[in-house]
Amino acid sequence: MVIDNAPASEEPGQPSLPACPLCGGTDFDRQASRQDSTWGWTSHKMRLLICTRCRYVLHFYEGNSIFDFD
Repeated sequence: MVIDNAPASEEPGQPSLPACPLCGGTDFDRQASRQDSTWGWTSHKMRLLICTRCRYVLHFYEGNSIFDFD
């Protein structure tokens, strides 16, 4: 799922952003995030969409890596 440059679009074949489940907003700030596992062996990468209206955060999993120690 590519979210970085995905505009909200009604055109067929074009990705569209979800609506916020709290307020129904469709305008989001985009951030990258990383969270370590319980024991710190893996790092989980996530894409965050933050609703500009109510600040609710949607998390999208982008995979994990045992070689990324940033």
